[in-house]
Amino acid sequence: MSSSPKDAQRSAKIVVLGAGSWGTTFAKVLADGGSPVTMWARRAELATEITISKRNSDYLPGINLPRSLRASAKLDEVLDGATQVYISVPSQSLRANLEQAAALIPDEAIVVSLMKGVERGSGLRMSQVIEQTLGIEPDRIAVASGPNLALEIAKEQPTAAVVSSSNLETAHIVALTASNSYFRSFVNTDVIGTEFGGVLKNLVAVAIGIVDGVGYGENTKASIVTRGLAEMTDFAVAYGARPETLAGLAGLGDLIATCESPLSRNNTAGRLLGQGYTFSDVVNSMQQTAEGLASVTPILELAAARGVSMPIAEQVQQVLQGTLAPRDLAPHLTTDSDTPQGE
Repeated sequence: MSSSPKDAQRSAKIVVLGAGSWGTTFAKVLADGGSPVTMWARRAELATEITISKRNSDYLPGINLPRSLRASAKLDEVLDGATQVYISVPSQSLRANLEQAAALIPDEAIVVSLMKGVERGSGLRMSQVIEQTLGIEPDRIAVASGPNLALEIAKEQPTAAVVSSSNLETAHIVALTASNSYFRSFVNTDVIGTEFGGVLKNLVAVAIGIVDGVGYGENTKASIVTRGLAEMTDFAVAYGARPETLAGLAGLGDLIATCESPLSRNNTAGRLLGQGYTFSDVVNSMQQTAEGLASVTPILELAAARGVSMPIAEQVQQVLQGTLAPRDLAPHLTTDSDTPQGE
């Protein structure tokens, strides 16, 4: 008798690299879906807390983790026999982490990016960094994205995500693993659109945070969100994405969640900038990386290469550089246009 998908899932070894708020939350999602999950934490004391106390008090205070979840600071131990490897580290340190792990990841393992960023210098999406650094075929790589605020999911509030891979079978395997009673994963094969949706919404969220910090109201923010979605879609389509992907969970859904919630690190970073804090002050005050801050420059370089106009991202960059006062960002975004545009 052949085994069921759930039997195969229970016999798999699922690994999550990264023990920040999102890595820990996604490990909880996977464990609550019935999979045995082992996490890699850089700090041994955090690995011990996760394994023994079933807590991650640094990043998810008050959340009880599944009893089946364990963690280790020993990368070779964690990756031994892994069948699926989920990666949740800051985007700009991905390559260095992969170089450390490359020889330890089993040949047939599926590798899943949980990150939302592009690499400075190369402009590569996270799945491209994985492919290049590990030297594996794209059909072994998947990405997960969507309106996924870690703390809400850790509290088991219902939500959904998109799992994308150039290989639909790979996407389905990951989506089955990353589904439970409160978390539903849908699939597509538009890796470009799914990844860029997750990156670009962060830039818009920083802009929303800035105008919120300045004190502008809901009309201003709605204008930026609407024009931001158009800007996101133009950029992603220029790089080969399907426009409908940006209208779905990985685009519009993620944009709404990130722009509206004080739980969003990018929104928080923008709000601090709007309140007058410098870029360096904001970076130093953030416990975890706000990926939007790191993605602005590489995204604008990619936009320039394809001739895509991105006024929101450009003016966020100017605020970061100190050449545009935060209070001057929103009036430009909502009123300046050489050519009238549709709604």
